[in-house]
Amino acid sequence: MGSSSMETNKVKLENTLGLIRNWLEIPKDVTSNILKLLGAVDLVMNARLVCPMWREICRDPLMWKSIEMINGLHSPHNLEKICMYAVDQGGDHVEEINVEYFVTDDLIRRLAERTSNLRRIRISKCLEISNTVFTIVAKKFSLLEELELSFTSLNHVSLEAIGKNCPLLKTLKFNQPFKGINCGSYKGYKCNKEALAIAKTMPELRHLELWGNKLTNDGLIAILDGCPYLESLDVRMCYNLVIHGNLAKRCFENTRIKYFRYPTEYINGYDNDDDDDFVYEFYCDCRFIGSKGMKRKLTDMNFYKFH
Repeated sequence: MGSSSMETNKVKLENTLGLIRNWLEIPKDVTSNILKLLGAVDLVMNARLVCPMWREICRDPLMWKSIEMINGLHSPHNLEKICMYAVDQGGDHVEEINVEYFVTDDLIRRLAERTSNLRRIRISKCLEISNTVFTIVAKKFSLLEELELSFTSLNHVSLEAIGKNCPLLKTLKFNQPFKGINCGSYKGYKCNKEALAIAKTMPELRHLELWGNKLTNDGLIAILDGCPYLESLDVRMCYNLVIHGNLAKRCFENTRIKYFRYPTEYINGYDNDDDDDFVYEFYCDCRFIGSKGMKRKLTDMNFYKFH
């Protein structure tokens, strides 16, 4: 899910319509497939207003199986209202939602009330979501398989509710930002509450991403013990971790974990929409502890690949 795919879809749509002398002559099912290339904002604000046929197509719940609204920091539209409209139209047919910036407790409640088949949720850079509401609605997301809650104000309370109510969850991304921190002088506090919530309630996880978390070695060990099926683990910017000795062996020699991202690895290419208040990219290797042989092994075995 990303902005580049949306731009590609728009180009495909423009090229397709350019080949048609009269787009009203296009069969309805073909028109439907073409309109699916548009994003939610374009469908709500433009496409459904073109003509009665397009309006009818946009009312089809199957048009809203996937709702994507990203890169809208400077949008002139009321994005939350548009998203609520999309959720209402899709209802139980909505399986995936990918949103940034505008989500509040009201939209979370609407998702829980109107949908029952959500498989994938990505919510990023939204600070107006409360643990109180998320813990209440988590039981409505029982079919969830992939979840990202990045750069929000949610904490271990929400994670515990998710773990208890989403038994099918396989992928979790719970990333937090750091602002202006120099790794070598970082004096941040330590907290394993979120790590323990994950370890105790999400035994079926395959993929875990925890940027900027305050967990310590004890928290990481708890995750490795509690999530035995992990295939990828990303703990970049988790500077309380000191990975060496037996812990290093568990992370790097575990035959099941195929991709491991080290705390001091550089984060690049994630943030491309001018929102520096949320993500700060930097690189530091001052906390690398371990033999030269271990460091060379990491490079040779290409552990830095993570998808």
